[in-house]
Amino acid sequence: MRTSKVEKKRLLEDTLAAYYQPLVADQLNQAILYSLKAGGKRIRPMIFLNLVEAFGIPLSTAHYQVAATVEMIHTASLIHDDLPAMDNDDYRRGQLTNHKVYGEAVAILAGDSLFLDPFGFLSQIDLPAPILLQLIRELSQASGTFGMVAGQTLDMMGEGRSLTLGELQQIHAHKTGTLFTFPFVAAAIVLELSPEIIERFRNIGKLTGLAFQVRDDILDVTASFEEIGKTPNKDQDAHKATYPSLMGLEGARVFLEECLQQALVELEQIEQEEACDLRDLVALIESMRIKNV
Repeated sequence: MRTSKVEKKRLLEDTLAAYYQPLVADQLNQAILYSLKAGGKRIRPMIFLNLVEAFGIPLSTAHYQVAATVEMIHTASLIHDDLPAMDNDDYRRGQLTNHKVYGEAVAILAGDSLFLDPFGFLSQIDLPAPILLQLIRELSQASGTFGMVAGQTLDMMGEGRSLTLGELQQIHAHKTGTLFTFPFVAAAIVLELSPEIIERFRNIGKLTGLAFQVRDDILDVTASFEEIGKTPNKDQDAHKATYPSLMGLEGARVFLEECLQQALVELEQIEQEEACDLRDLVALIESMRIKNV
């Protein structure tokens, strides 16, 4: 029997909160939990959980712990991204950003903790050591110098410049794509699927991450603060290259659909070949469509 979306999210929230129950520096824990509990759809951990369950494996404490690690990294990136030295935003998910509540110094340290803690967390999970080693390697590659941090750097260096579509895709392949790819690959590793299937899921993750970024760029110029929970038109004000600015709004919408469709076609093929049930994962990816495209 499948776990409901609501129950998955509840157990994920419990897992995240439980990790930060021991106190050393109370204000640090408060700042960490402030951002962890700020809401969000938890898309990345849900991808992992839905994919594990699609292969008929009951979800365990270990699975929720793996799922929590990618959300910790993602939350760290949001805290740092909102800082004055970077995107300088006052709101995230409809509430004041971390540095607006706890100050810049504590916000930086909270982000530092959320970048570092997942690797210690992964090392403690009750899974075979070779699997944990692969997960630690994949999460590090997705997060650091060769992944998201590199993408953030390229993004900042690109402000005020005229970028090509290829350059923009390189930025977002790292800034957004690698953390979207991790849960697909992590689930395939935990399930001990073949190297070929792992690479196919890696490609699906890249397509999904690209689609998410295109969607985010579209919403930045079409949605209100109430809809996206952060300041709209930030990219335009910062003179950043975006998919709508390079392709036009309609072109970006078409491109979003193309990315999602490619991912869905690949999932359908794997579903048929592996005799798994990917309906929950498909529904999650379908939810990334923008109405009235």
